[in-house]
Amino acid sequence: MTAPRVLGVRRPGRLLAEAAALLTAVVVAFPLYWMVLSALKPAGEIQSTRPRPWTLSPSLDSFRRVFEQQDFGRYFLNSLLVATAVVLASAVIAFLAATAVTRFRFRFRTTLLVMFLVAQMVPVEALTIPLFFLMRDAGLLNTLGSLVLPHLAFSLPFAIWMLRGFVRAVPEALEEQARIDGASHARFLWTILFPLVLPGLVATSVFSFISTWNDFLFAKSFLISDTSQSTLPMALLVFFKPDENDWGGIMAGSTVMTIPVLVFFVLVQRRLVSGLGGAVKD
Repeated sequence: MTAPRVLGVRRPGRLLAEAAALLTAVVVAFPLYWMVLSALKPAGEIQSTRPRPWTLSPSLDSFRRVFEQQDFGRYFLNSLLVATAVVLASAVIAFLAATAVTRFRFRFRTTLLVMFLVAQMVPVEALTIPLFFLMRDAGLLNTLGSLVLPHLAFSLPFAIWMLRGFVRAVPEALEEQARIDGASHARFLWTILFPLVLPGLVATSVFSFISTWNDFLFAKSFLISDTSQSTLPMALLVFFKPDENDWGGIMAGSTVMTIPVLVFFVLVQRRLVSGLGGAVKD
């Protein structure tokens, strides 16, 4: 007989794991805390040679300079349009592609999956110049489409590979039963299979949204030179000056950029956790 476990007493291993998790959370959250703190500090404290992890005189002047910037609202709307388009398009295309490579047997199916992995491994910087010429020949330079298409291409391989596990986890007997009940393939796809793989779609959408929302490389270096088509990261360039950078404005702008990502994450966090759990189990 084993001795009964005493309630309320934690094992040393569990305490160590919780302490390590807490320390990791503090390390990860500290840059965010410092960003918000720097956005709230007055200019004198930001430029001080002895930085302190607190402020006794918080100020909203940095946020005021950000929101008073010309075309800030247009930058925000452009970022929102690009990120929304990438998230929706990648979710639909990845769902259909994952269903095709999982349910159907066709030639070169394995080769296609390997190509998805290879595309994911290619550095983004190595493709910027070819993408520039591609968008120029397609007449998409200085348009939001020149940002949507590259991010869509880079997010699809990861989304397809992740959704394969969710589609495979749905028993084929369920589809056969739906066919017996008179459901067409399209109806089974959208009314039965789609809700079952929705947690996986949410998980992939979070990564697509974050990478698209924070994009600076394509927007600045190659594809966008028209300010009316610029996205939110471009607004930070105003605060980088040759003589002295406005670090308060930079931190305030970065804080404003972070808020939509946090809101999106909070809205989908439950489905995100279940989606990542399903991916791990696969």
